[in-house]
Amino acid sequence: MSYALWALVVPVLALLPVTLTQAAEPTVAVFDFELIDTSLEGAMNGPRADEHRRLMEISERLRHGLAQSGKFRIVDIAPVEAKAHSFHLQECGGCDADLARKVGAELSITGTVQKVSNLILNMNIYVRNVATGRMVAAMSADMRGNTEESWTHTLDWLLRNRLFPALDGAHQ
Repeated sequence: MSYALWALVVPVLALLPVTLTQAAEPTVAVFDFELIDTSLEGAMNGPRADEHRRLMEISERLRHGLAQSGKFRIVDIAPVEAKAHSFHLQECGGCDADLARKVGAELSITGTVQKVSNLILNMNIYVRNVATGRMVAAMSADMRGNTEESWTHTLDWLLRNRLFPALDGAHQ
């Protein structure tokens, strides 16, 4: 084979593993976490700005963690974000899968933080196969304290110990 031909073939071969890896990465739509506030404080005072900010931060942290793992390709949910925010994704009968399908995702991830009080909270993550509409994983962790540290620590723990193991093969 001539040098000129090798000069064309080698760069293409060098890109091949990246292309195969990307093809194997499931596409994931990660929707923003939602707050379920059953606390007396929430009933009396309504939504809190710091909790809303934390919901957005852990949503972005989840997207980042999945992307950084190199095992998933996160799709942009901007085209369906307003629709996703217009109702509670845990009560819409699988509409998250429909929204995820519209942005080309194979998996849909939704999450909630349930606030019982400022001391007792619970974080939940749900994974749905978009093609079948079937829930493929659900995980939960209790947390103590309504702080940024407790929320991020709980999300990181769920990601490492529950979500990554659950997602191995979930898109197949």
